[in-house]
Amino acid sequence: MIDLVPRGAGALAALTPALGGGPFNTAVALGRLGSPAAFCSRVSRDAFGAALLDRLRETGVDVSSVQRGDEPTTLAVATVGTDGSAAYSFYVEGTADRLFTAPDALPAGTRAVSFGTCSLVLEPGASAYEELMRAASARGVFTALDPNIRPGLIPDPDAYRARFRSWLPSVSLLKLSAEDAEWLGGSPKEWLAAGPAAVVVTRGGDGLTVFTREGGEYAVPGERVEVVDTIGAGDTVNAALLHGLAVRDALSDAGVAALGGEGWTDLLGFAARAAAITCSRAGAEPPYARELEPETA
Repeated sequence: MIDLVPRGAGALAALTPALGGGPFNTAVALGRLGSPAAFCSRVSRDAFGAALLDRLRETGVDVSSVQRGDEPTTLAVATVGTDGSAAYSFYVEGTADRLFTAPDALPAGTRAVSFGTCSLVLEPGASAYEELMRAASARGVFTALDPNIRPGLIPDPDAYRARFRSWLPSVSLLKLSAEDAEWLGGSPKEWLAAGPAAVVVTRGGDGLTVFTREGGEYAVPGERVEVVDTIGAGDTVNAALLHGLAVRDALSDAGVAALGGEGWTDLLGFAARAAAITCSRAGAEPPYARELEPETA
């Protein structure tokens, strides 16, 4: 999608288009961190769609699984608060990404898949992504989920909450914000019992906490930075976690279990540093590996 981001105060501030969408941002962040990544979605043939594909290619992301359509690109109009947090209004009717269909196979060599945000809400694409998630998990592919709740897009909250719970047996890593967790109800302990090997909860500037199936709980503080906006910060965390797990050869339930407190603290710290850089600039602009300290994740 395209985020329309205000450049100034007030409801009538000029809006600047920025490339966005949670899974898109995650793919770009993975590419910038140096992990091989592919994007599997449906993108418009309009000018915005072309710009989205150009960014993926520039970042080294494989776009061979991208489907195309003549429908327009989804738009999200952002409102940025005084603390840099963003709220959104969405224009999604008849847009290209909603018509995604599940592919017959993932790219060769796929070790992990990441799902989230509007793609798991807007039908008929949501059911296709759900099908892909369950199939990938059944084949032993490490599966990450970031629900990234947008309440304005969810007409039946209780039905969505039930659907979310039905995904958990197919999820290896659940990452969500404290606000998402409150909206969804339940607790990390309950979610872990349903399937994931680990649950990571982000708390903005207060840092990140992971809860593991083995009963571990490890936290790191946030990195202090002058916040421009928080757009893409959670997506950067997704990418940093997946990148760090891949570096450790831990993209499996057993690998996650073997991390222990030191491993998780290093990994969460790396994710916090990456997200802080994203927050220090406008729009979803995740960091390159060279902008971070030497990889310890």
